[in-house]
Amino acid sequence: MPELPEVETVRRGLQPVLEHGRIAHVLARRPDLRFPLPDDFKARLEGAIIDRLERRAKYLLARLDTGETLVMHLGMTGRFDIEGAEGRSSAPGLFAHEPPKDAKHAHVVFDMQGGARITYSDPRRFGFMGLVPTDHLAEHPWFKGMGPEPLGPEFNAAMLAGALHGRSQAIKTLLLDQRIVAGLGNIYVCEALHRAHISPMKAGGKVTKAKLASLVDTIRVVLEEAIEAGGSTLRDFAATDGALGYFQHRFQAYGREDEPCLTPACRGVIKRKVQGGRSTFYCPVCQK
Repeated sequence: MPELPEVETVRRGLQPVLEHGRIAHVLARRPDLRFPLPDDFKARLEGAIIDRLERRAKYLLARLDTGETLVMHLGMTGRFDIEGAEGRSSAPGLFAHEPPKDAKHAHVVFDMQGGARITYSDPRRFGFMGLVPTDHLAEHPWFKGMGPEPLGPEFNAAMLAGALHGRSQAIKTLLLDQRIVAGLGNIYVCEALHRAHISPMKAGGKVTKAKLASLVDTIRVVLEEAIEAGGSTLRDFAATDGALGYFQHRFQAYGREDEPCLTPACRGVIKRKVQGGRSTFYCPVCQK
């Protein structure tokens, strides 16, 4: 599933085309994705102006001048493609081969006033779209109780120490809890814990304040590097121009089972352990 950097990459690619633009026409080729599309989906969107395009955790939020917000989630294989727009965005770096496209998976099409066409494709249909009153967005079940953004000012060492105080669960598991911090996923938690030299199995309440301060800074750096690189190309994720992210070429832990640890002067070997049904990659030598 695309994680925060991938979703932010998509947001930045869509922003020049969608933000302040008017939706001229909507084509929904099927009545549902993961969930049914909202009632009167087409009628509620056509003619609306997108005031702002934001991201909350792994959700894209198109705030409309109608008082509603179009909420979009990529699921596992969702992607947006832009056609007919000048100055199409591009992700930096070297890209892997693009996965084949199939028109039968192009489920929702937004035609913008001015000529740009944005197509949402999703082979597995685990993504979804909803229309939520903007004033009640924070209380919606998708967002209620969600923790702070890891790139925002509310995510800091004091906040994290308070959230983890007395917790016996593994730090890796706790960082994936969206109620503690929003948007972190398996890949970047593995990478951040490795760089911060913290064992993913260590109880969250046992990690020192100094280590947590380092971890907060490391999480920010890892996410910002991944966004700059256009995200990580795993399975079906791609940016809005079809370019595939290449942060996976910078992985120091994730997916490197039985390979040497890249930490300077460390002679450890990356191991894999299953935690909560997900693969954790770590170095047992330098992560304590």
